[in-house]
Amino acid sequence: MRSLLFTALLATSLGAQDKPAPVRLTPLRVSPACTVSQEIGISRVEVAFARPAVKGRKVWGGLVPFGQVWRAGANTATTLTFSHAAQVAGKPVPAGTYGFFAIPGEKTWTLILNRKAKQWGAYEYKPEEDLMRWEAQPQTGPYLEYLDYRVVPLDTSRATVELGWENLRVSFPVAFDTKAIYWAHLEDTLKKAPDTDWVPWYQAAKYCQDQAIEPQKAQAWIEKSLKAGESFWNHETAARIARDAKRMPEALTQLQKAIDLSRGKAPKEYTENLEKELVAWKTPK
Repeated sequence: MRSLLFTALLATSLGAQDKPAPVRLTPLRVSPACTVSQEIGISRVEVAFARPAVKGRKVWGGLVPFGQVWRAGANTATTLTFSHAAQVAGKPVPAGTYGFFAIPGEKTWTLILNRKAKQWGAYEYKPEEDLMRWEAQPQTGPYLEYLDYRVVPLDTSRATVELGWENLRVSFPVAFDTKAIYWAHLEDTLKKAPDTDWVPWYQAAKYCQDQAIEPQKAQAWIEKSLKAGESFWNHETAARIARDAKRMPEALTQLQKAIDLSRGKAPKEYTENLEKELVAWKTPK
């Protein structure tokens, strides 16, 4: 009896597996989904949302009531993703994805990051799951029929995230500790870099030289790069590191090597610029 039952269940299971996938139309959504992603340094901010349209309706205080939690979009709740730990409106936020909600007011909005990222609308929203709340003042702006988000970079560490719809804009700042993030990335990369590849050691040395930090490490890394393979790139960086250390004879020698190696391999303008620098470096000040 058990054997017959097992056989029947197995046949049913195999039959289910043989069935083709059901045929379905792709939904035609009146509030299309959108993802806005922006690089800040080597970090990334991503906003995923759906765009409702005004369609002649009163939005603020009407379609979107004042004083109530709003999904900050349509359909599923809007989400904000931070690739690294960040500062949002001056408060620390761990890396991850969060639900983004708003409580619009006539003069002041309350903005919310909620730990539960995936939820439909604000129907399951729970304030006890909030990571943080902060206030922002809405500003007037050019008319937008569809809800829009922008992430505007200010430099390699900071950006402004802006929500805009109808004739209002609400924005808030996001910042990353790019120096610490990049240094961790640099160290992690060099742990995996072979001694036979000149590129990562050159990149690390150049980063230090560009940022005017860690001159001793920059010198050690450029020496390792040159040992692995010579290029006009690493000779140029070696020249700049030597010049920063006021070792001018070495700097001039390295720059001349960079010029010689660049001929026929680099754009003509690159070589000409190095030649001009060589003359300037030789000229007493």
